[in-house]
Amino acid sequence: MRYIIIGAGAVGATIGGRLAQSGNEVVLVARGAHAEALRTDGLRLTTADGTRVHRLPVVTGPAELGELRPDDVLLLGVKTQDAIAALDAWGDAEVAGGGTAAQRLPVFCLQNGVEGERLALRRFARVYGVCVWLPSTFLEPGTVSALCAPLTGILHLGRAAGGTDERAGQVAADLAKSGFEAPVVEDVMRWKYAKLLGNLGNAIQATTGPEPAPAKAALLLRAIREAKAAFAAAGIAYASEAEQAAARDGKVDQPASVRGGSSWQSLARGTGSIEADYLNGEICLLGRLHGVPTPVNEVLRHAANIFAREGLPPGAMSIADLTALADEATARA
Repeated sequence: MRYIIIGAGAVGATIGGRLAQSGNEVVLVARGAHAEALRTDGLRLTTADGTRVHRLPVVTGPAELGELRPDDVLLLGVKTQDAIAALDAWGDAEVAGGGTAAQRLPVFCLQNGVEGERLALRRFARVYGVCVWLPSTFLEPGTVSALCAPLTGILHLGRAAGGTDERAGQVAADLAKSGFEAPVVEDVMRWKYAKLLGNLGNAIQATTGPEPAPAKAALLLRAIREAKAAFAAAGIAYASEAEQAAARDGKVDQPASVRGGSSWQSLARGTGSIEADYLNGEICLLGRLHGVPTPVNEVLRHAANIFAREGLPPGAMSIADLTALADEATARA
């Protein structure tokens, strides 16, 4: 199999580099200065094992590869706000022997949240979800770090519509040889909904900074309570905290010096967009559909989008001010 990493950012480049290191064929898809750095200097990937430079094929789109191969596996690593453009571009790519990628090739969705799989299922016949537990950092073109140990990450995977198959097992086996634990599960979206609860804090971290504080934990807890109420109203199941702890504890420990998750990094790189609409916004959507108030998540979604749109630096807001906005919204709800 050949792995095409569509979006070689923090998560995509880490998975691509580790797969290549264990002998798999990998193509990185990137754009702008990052693509140029990857082509010129290679992917500089730092893990707990040290730093390696991976010189891999780099493209900006499917036209540069020509016909795709029947054994290609697409790993969708772009943020959800960029997923439609990527899925449309790669879904229309022709595959040797006939048909398009959307008709013939599997796509594995690596995004936070649960919308990526829905978007893919509208376009691709073979869609897999991946619940990604892989703290990693991408702030400079061509350079990525993922410092967890003893494993680089944990990647639960399975068919997005439920169940497993042989292809999921083959990909899991390659990941397991590449520094990851990759359980194949019947209910991957249940794991992704559970991870979404923690990702509701991404907007807090992005706007007020990554340093832990009791007030930040308290605000996150309020957002999670809204989400759990929305899940209950919608009949959505999610993996328990005990299940998640059993899957991760002692396997993906990261240095205390690591700071700044994916949303914080988006602001730090000045990308102009952020994934809050598909994290906190997912809870707002469920709340509106099922009559559950979600004022805290709406405040977090709105604040994160303002930061991205106006190019504000991460951490420029105080947690006191953000909490005050949440309090005002809750009082109005």
